[in-house]
Amino acid sequence: MRRSILTAAALTATLALAACSGGADEPAAEESTALDGAGATLTVWVDETRQAAVEDAAAGFEEATGAKVEVVLKNFEDIRPDFLAQVPTGKGPDITVGAHDWLGELTTNGVVAPIELGDTADAFEPVSVSAFTQDGQVYGLPYAVENIALIRNTELAPEAPATWDDAIAAGKDAGTKYPLLIQTSTEGDPYTFYPLQTSFGAPVFEQNEDGSYKPELALGGEGGTAFAEWLAEQGEAGNLSTDVTYDIALAAFAKGESPFIVGGPWMLESFGDLDLAIDPIPSAGGEPARPFVGVAGFYVSAQSENALLANDFLVNYMATPEAQLALYEAGDRPPALIEAADTASEDPITAGFREVGADAVPMPSLPEMGAVWAYWGVTEAAIVSGKSDPAKAWDKMVADIQGEIG
Repeated sequence: MRRSILTAAALTATLALAACSGGADEPAAEESTALDGAGATLTVWVDETRQAAVEDAAAGFEEATGAKVEVVLKNFEDIRPDFLAQVPTGKGPDITVGAHDWLGELTTNGVVAPIELGDTADAFEPVSVSAFTQDGQVYGLPYAVENIALIRNTELAPEAPATWDDAIAAGKDAGTKYPLLIQTSTEGDPYTFYPLQTSFGAPVFEQNEDGSYKPELALGGEGGTAFAEWLAEQGEAGNLSTDVTYDIALAAFAKGESPFIVGGPWMLESFGDLDLAIDPIPSAGGEPARPFVGVAGFYVSAQSENALLANDFLVNYMATPEAQLALYEAGDRPPALIEAADTASEDPITAGFREVGADAVPMPSLPEMGAVWAYWGVTEAAIVSGKSDPAKAWDKMVADIQGEIG
């Protein structure tokens, strides 16, 4: 069924449990805070989606510490470049909202400081903490986990497909215009295609034992070639097309022109009252199809003069079920805090995305990832459209990326 806002009763029950865990007389966050912030000001950069939740948490923090929190509203697309430009000059915020895959660039430029989660680390989804971890240090307070999955119109397809071929067959049996929708366009969409690529055993980078990435390409070889040849086959069969842009895919699924679309929770508002289920993306190459997971969180500036207060605000006020559920309500992404995620998962749509995300992999935050994006999508699109020999095009892409990385 379509995701609905959590009931006030469910939210209240969760927050009551959280309050009880910190003591009967005052909230847990206030009890754990011993810092005196009188006279200090924390500046926090947020976008419109996160603004209200941060302001609510800031009110309790101000009352408990005596510090002032100045919440500055910014366009999300401006936050990273402005942060990179201002922090080295001693300007910018103490805290900013951001994505985990900014981490490589932010640490390379020395503009973020590690934070100390302490015992709180175990309260988060493991993938959310690992996404913000580099060289054994945590650089962000996670609040939301997002990933794509297979969104299914249950009226057109009562059962989840086990494989890509099963999905195509079910789509054809449904008699709809498209057997399955996956945005491609003339620029390609390697983020959305990534789980299909991993099902051929061709991840983008090699990974260390702890799951972190090293800048050694892994998307070539036999697995990469097999994926490229599969792209060409699917394009020739009409199952994939560069004519299908994001907007076209969204509108077609909303009109019931396909039982399946590969996408994320950001699509759901467009699907009205469709009866939906969230399933794992079916494998095309025989191995598990593992999408990227993106984690949103908060960074502390390396130039903050109030680093202890900033850490306290994040760990004791933004890492509460109340704050994380407020962020969830605003953004429709499963919370990173396990207790909040459990409550949010009472909604089956959220539970479905969360279940798929448990087997997903963090998007690499390596600076080298910039070189990959530049060649990846256009190569996929050229193969799907039949304009390039799949094996040769894929090998050239890998060579071009390697040349950029050095």
